[in-house]
Amino acid sequence: MSGAETTPAVVPLWRPSPERVAATQLERFRHAVLQPSTDGAGGLAELWRWSVDEPGRFWSALWDWCGVIGTPGTEGYRPGAELWEARFCLGAELNFAQNLLADRPGADEVAIIAGQEDGSRRRITWRQLRADVAAMAAVLTEAGVGPGDRVAAWMPHVPETVVTFLAAASIGAVFSSTSADFGVDGVVDRFGQIEPTVLVAADGYRYGGKAFDCLDRLAEIRAQLPSLTSTVVVGCLSDAPDLARAEGPGTAGGLERWSDALARHAGAELTFRPLPFDHPLYILYSSGTTGKPKCIVHRAGGVLLKHLSEQRLHCDIRAGDRVLYFTTCGWMMWNWLVSALACGATIVLYDGNPGVPEPAALFGVAEELDVTLLGVSAKYIDSVLKSGTRPADRWAYRSLRSICSTGSPLSHEGFAWIYEAVKADVHLASISGGTDLCGCLVLGDPTGPVYAGEIQTRGLGMAIEVLDDEGRPLGPDVKGELACTLPFPSMPLEFWGDPDGSRYRAAYFERFGGVWAHGDYASWTPRGGMIIYGRSDATLNASGVRIGTAEIYRVVEQLDEVAEAIAIGQQWEGDTRIVLFVRLGAGAVLDDDLRARIRADLRAKCSPRHVPAVIAEVPDIPRTRSGKIVELAVTEVVHGRPVKNLEALANPEALAHYAARAELA
Repeated sequence: MSGAETTPAVVPLWRPSPERVAATQLERFRHAVLQPSTDGAGGLAELWRWSVDEPGRFWSALWDWCGVIGTPGTEGYRPGAELWEARFCLGAELNFAQNLLADRPGADEVAIIAGQEDGSRRRITWRQLRADVAAMAAVLTEAGVGPGDRVAAWMPHVPETVVTFLAAASIGAVFSSTSADFGVDGVVDRFGQIEPTVLVAADGYRYGGKAFDCLDRLAEIRAQLPSLTSTVVVGCLSDAPDLARAEGPGTAGGLERWSDALARHAGAELTFRPLPFDHPLYILYSSGTTGKPKCIVHRAGGVLLKHLSEQRLHCDIRAGDRVLYFTTCGWMMWNWLVSALACGATIVLYDGNPGVPEPAALFGVAEELDVTLLGVSAKYIDSVLKSGTRPADRWAYRSLRSICSTGSPLSHEGFAWIYEAVKADVHLASISGGTDLCGCLVLGDPTGPVYAGEIQTRGLGMAIEVLDDEGRPLGPDVKGELACTLPFPSMPLEFWGDPDGSRYRAAYFERFGGVWAHGDYASWTPRGGMIIYGRSDATLNASGVRIGTAEIYRVVEQLDEVAEAIAIGQQWEGDTRIVLFVRLGAGAVLDDDLRARIRADLRAKCSPRHVPAVIAEVPDIPRTRSGKIVELAVTEVVHGRPVKNLEALANPEALAHYAARAELA
């Protein structure tokens, strides 16, 4: 050998055994669709290539293999003149709710387990779920709801929200939800645009050991939604909510308790209206941190196929599994979780604070309820890591096969902690996508190795690329814009209130002249995995060099003194400088020594260009209601500009800590 240095091999944290690979649904599907036309030796890469080269054959094969209930139509895929004009499964008809409520499991097996912080658990069988959906569908029909009408839910993460959605879908209505912790303006900003006929709302919710009453706010919301013909109140704090408090002056429509409404229609027949593949299913919302939230209309057939591909193939969810994804009804992961019913899995709803009464509480719930797939945010993993807790010392996790992480990039240390402190033989899948497609662009591969800091693979049927500023594909280790260059079935149908489609096209297709630009800053690894560095609209551009904020957070948040951080670019003397705000742990002090260590670590582990010009302390960091930190809102405050739609934030009061800072003058 020559004396030249060699690059050390990158060792995977986990690799599935041959027996485990052979047992995956991904491998079974690959053999079913690629034989005898190929020898089936190429693994997921071969299947992915076929899925984007032959989209019509791929999505049609997935329909058949998953046993989708409906009429598949005559044409699997028809391209359009523009990417957004493509259509899938032309002529197909189905009902989304029917596919989730099919008779796959036994009627007396559990469909939903609902848990709360106080240890209470509710178990709902498939028989009961179907009966409740039938009764609620009758309630909606009685209220005048028909195909295309909107049904809104301002609710906690409880079974009644799932029942409302499935009932709406069964009759062809369009569902939309927000979390119960949204304020009046946040609810009205969303539901006011779509003009719902029926509103389902809770009398309150519990979080962090406290009860939060919603009835007074409900009266205000109803007064601002004149389209309502009926409001149904779910008793989450009381078995008999006080409806008089929700009346209010000038409120619209009738008002009754959930229990009374369903009892009136007990024994109703469960029926499913056949609907076109592209029939609108539900409306999700953009974060709204830069203006009124965009109302994203999703198509039923496209979402069903996309979720089946992700859950059954990439996540290996099977009939009888138990799936817990920590979410709220205001985040698209709620919609994703509910779809796991179509796999025949039991969905586990956890409503409350995942860190109460202890940091690893949610990991304890996963053991208690024999969860097979646990989904959490990267921030939650990092918070438990920093607490010093080791779940493996207390719980065996005999049932747990998969852990999914999303919401923000998972650090290398977070990856390693899962395997060292939770379970050594588990598929850790970092996944990334968004509300825009109600699904994933890149995600896990249960048949392949897991490397620290990397998302494993592109989604099947997704022509994912990393592009430079001119729209040219980039190779490994070069950062650029995450994009999808070919159509996929869960592209939004439209934006509500955008009749000519101009806002929809501007949101995704104008950046690179017709391909889907997702807005993430990313790069490929030499192994075909992906690293995401944060939102590209929040990317720091210091002295002309683009830096992903996640690169900074990964280093800084490993320091014991730093609980979390947020970095922005401040306009300064004709250029942009990096400003880092840190929230410290208990007893820590931001002195010259800590600042020096932060800068030294960033210089050594990233580059000199990652070193902030200013490091300042804050007591709180603003985030959206789905837990994502909002660099853009902080940037606006630092520059003295107004922040639009504060209702999109879970803690808007935190922004006051960033205004008029002496260090930034």
